[in-house]
Amino acid sequence: MIVKKRQGQQLSKEEISFLIRGYVGGSVADYQMSSLAMAVFFKGMSAEETGYLTRAMIDSGEIIDLSGLKGPLVDKHSTGGVGDKVSLVLAPLAAACGCTVPMMSGRALGHTGGTLDKLESIPGYRTDLSVKRFTELLQKTGFAMTGQSEQIVPADRKLYALRDVTGTVESIPLITASIMSKKFAEGAQSLVFDVKCGCGAFMKTPEEARELAESLVRTGGSLGRRIRAVISDMDQPLGCMVGNFLEVREAVDTLRGGGPKDLLDLTVRLTAHMLVLGDLKPDLDSAEAECRARLSDGSAWEKFLENVELQGGDVRAVERPERGPRAALIEEVKARESGTVQRIDAYRIGIAAGMLGASRATKDEDVLPDVGIELKKTQGDAVEAGEVLCLIHGREREKISQAGSLVQTAYTLGAEHGRARKRVMEEI
Repeated sequence: MIVKKRQGQQLSKEEISFLIRGYVGGSVADYQMSSLAMAVFFKGMSAEETGYLTRAMIDSGEIIDLSGLKGPLVDKHSTGGVGDKVSLVLAPLAAACGCTVPMMSGRALGHTGGTLDKLESIPGYRTDLSVKRFTELLQKTGFAMTGQSEQIVPADRKLYALRDVTGTVESIPLITASIMSKKFAEGAQSLVFDVKCGCGAFMKTPEEARELAESLVRTGGSLGRRIRAVISDMDQPLGCMVGNFLEVREAVDTLRGGGPKDLLDLTVRLTAHMLVLGDLKPDLDSAEAECRARLSDGSAWEKFLENVELQGGDVRAVERPERGPRAALIEEVKARESGTVQRIDAYRIGIAAGMLGASRATKDEDVLPDVGIELKKTQGDAVEAGEVLCLIHGREREKISQAGSLVQTAYTLGAEHGRARKRVMEEI
């Protein structure tokens, strides 16, 4: 079957089911699945094959039945970026607006961060929820955050980690099957996909992002789900914080009525799509107004605090983020020349954060909660030579120095007046 796919032939439903069952059961080894993933990466899969793979992964474990819960079951999924802490704001915001949000998320993958790692940087926060506990939290507060367990989509849990370390992350069929299997198993009836596009995303060009967005919409539709896909810019980091608890701090600021404009605007737009899909609002304009009202009156922030407590987190660490994880060392990266920030390369920032320990190079590595990069100057800002571009939060001076050198190359300064790009590029 590996040779067949390597030659560009189509695998049958039975063959794909056999491979996934064998991989979960142990008769198909990691090195064999790695080889198959690489063959899929280069030769692709037809829409039919992608559907078979998605269904086989769904069938590898349990499916959560949430049919008894009130409120429309709506979720959002991002394909991964740098500084992408949208889910931390969006889930409590959507719940405050009346959605029930069963969110099954992933961990750091390649140069990107992971929602579960960010949440677990809150001392005590647990994402290893049983199905019973997951359902209880949804009933109590309207959203819950969990990861793949041994019982829910075990095929994706194994394959997700394998793709991270074998250079096969960017395969559209594998991404589609990974995302859709989790979302189907978690019980959401409607889904909004945030498909990232740019150097900091796995989809580098608008054409690649559109292909993935259409694949997700098509595959989701074939599984009976209502789907919207938003293509958003990830050529530059989202917001100003990159790193696990650093991003929690920025999410807290946003939920409290502050936060960077690009993060706020994208989060509101994605949440608005969720309200429309859930039939809570008739159009995006009224849905966006509702979202901003729930941020202004503090109800989204209260939902977040309630969830942190229910999932075992230290509420004091989010109410007073200075009490949360903090790196032992913080060093400045200063501008070598004057000018205006034209661009900040998201990929280089992501790699630099990974050097510090904010993401993982192998599937068994732990990530550090306190390290990362704090951008003090972003696109459009004027900079004088010697001014601080960013702060490096780390534990080891050598790694801080290496990360700082890379961050320095991520900044492009010029004479032209810079203007922040719109995050939402296309909606499908």
